[in-house]
Amino acid sequence: MKAKTLLLAMVAFLITNAHTMAQNDDKRVLVAYFSATGTTARAAEKLAGITGGECYAITPAQPYTDADLDWHDKRSRSSVEMSDPKSRPALAGKKLDAAGYAVIFIGYPIWWDLAPRVINTFIENHDLKGKTIVPFATSGGSGIDHSVKSLKAEYPELNWGEGKLLNNLGEASIRRWTDRIAAGEK
Repeated sequence: MKAKTLLLAMVAFLITNAHTMAQNDDKRVLVAYFSATGTTARAAEKLAGITGGECYAITPAQPYTDADLDWHDKRSRSSVEMSDPKSRPALAGKKLDAAGYAVIFIGYPIWWDLAPRVINTFIENHDLKGKTIVPFATSGGSGIDHSVKSLKAEYPELNWGEGKLLNNLGEASIRRWTDRIAAGEK
């Protein structure tokens, strides 16, 4: 009985994920994200599950504390970084080998209507040319449009896909978005 249940579960998994697996046979997908509080990490994990992509945490060398994230304090680390367009927080860990990926989703929380500066560090430290770069974000109140426009202006040589705010989006909405990206729509 257990073997039959396991077999049925495996068949259900394959049927449910056949579309995603076929979609990504020739296009390895990476879901790279920076998450200060866990919200963007949860969105990234959901996105990776839908796309069949691999998750990669963009980790600053110095983790952000609650005090660092206090946007009411103009002297907090995040406030200082975001007020300086040239700020590039150092990254921790081993550099990613992006060569094997065709599509790279880059996720972040919206800070001051922009991507946090650690996203710039990530982009500038990796060869992303020739790949489809797709931003996604989470936010307590801002949209994604201004942050995407800023990234596109700063890195015009990259092939940008349509960005999406993933706050509270269900799997069907995310799947429709990723299907448009897979079809080459912008």
